[in-house]
Amino acid sequence: MSITRINTFRAREHHAADLKDFLTGILPEIRASAGCQSCELLQDHADPSRIVIVEIWDSIEAHRESLSHVSPESIRQAKQFLAEAPSGAYYS
Repeated sequence: MSITRINTFRAREHHAADLKDFLTGILPEIRASAGCQSCELLQDHADPSRIVIVEIWDSIEAHRESLSHVSPESIRQAKQFLAEAPSGAYYS
C-alpha cells in the first residue's frame, strides 16, 4: 500500500517566487529517489506564499530514506525563503 506525504511551506514576504523556484529545482531529485511514485508542487491561488508538495511513496521508510540524501546546504538555502518551519504529514 502506498503512502501520501503532504508538505506545506509558507514563503517570507516577497519570496514566494524564490521559494517556488527552489522547490521546483529539487523536484527531479525527489522524483528519482527509490520508492517515489509521484511528486507534485502546487501553489495556492488565493495566497501565493503558500506552497504544498504532494508526494506518493511506496512506504514511509522510503520517504525517510530519501531525506538522508538532502544536503545541509540545500536546507540552509531553503530556510532563507521560509516564513516559518515547513510542516508535513503522512496519509493513507
